[in-house]
Amino acid sequence: MLKGVLIDWGGVLTVDLSEAVAEWVVAERLDPDHYRQVMRELVMNAYEGSATGENMIHALERGEISGLDFERDLAARLLTTDGVPPIAEGLLARMFSRFHRVEPMYEMLREARAAGVRTCLLSNSWANEYPRDGWDDVFDEVVISGEIGMRKPEARIFQHALGRIGLAGPECVFVDDIQANIEAARGLGIVGVHHRDPETTISELETLLRVPLR
Repeated sequence: MLKGVLIDWGGVLTVDLSEAVAEWVVAERLDPDHYRQVMRELVMNAYEGSATGENMIHALERGEISGLDFERDLAARLLTTDGVPPIAEGLLARMFSRFHRVEPMYEMLREARAAGVRTCLLSNSWANEYPRDGWDDVFDEVVISGEIGMRKPEARIFQHALGRIGLAGPECVFVDDIQANIEAARGLGIVGVHHRDPETTISELETLLRVPLR
């Protein structure tokens, strides 16, 4: 019987990452092809199982470098449609302003808690300010990578989150939109749900938890 839900924030409790970032790319007037080339290398190195070594995303997500340092580095790699780098300061805040919350997912968490399910946010941060209004209603615990010096898909951050809610891996389900994170959770016996859209995820969680969630 599953008793807990570990859940990601960006792209799960918010609109799809590609949708949010696409809005930001337009607003920043970034060269989209150049942006995709830069980020493909960084993100693949950070999350692909075949990747080796560390890069600045690892450091940012663990809180080992400041958001401003990351912004300066990233801005220097990017180009606007005018052929110049974007303004570095506030680059991440402008990006995360596009991460609008998805209300059905928050309602699902409220229903899960009302049914006695333990809930924990488990998010890799990019030095961003999270919109925490109403979090006391949906989360028993909050685990944010930059605040504790660990990041997904490291096993230790899942173990830390499990300890915070007092449950074992096989007693929990983990919801995320990144396959590498799902696979890491499954390696600890946690049931993995790969989020693609709210309707599908909520239906799958209703089946797994055996409670109505809407």
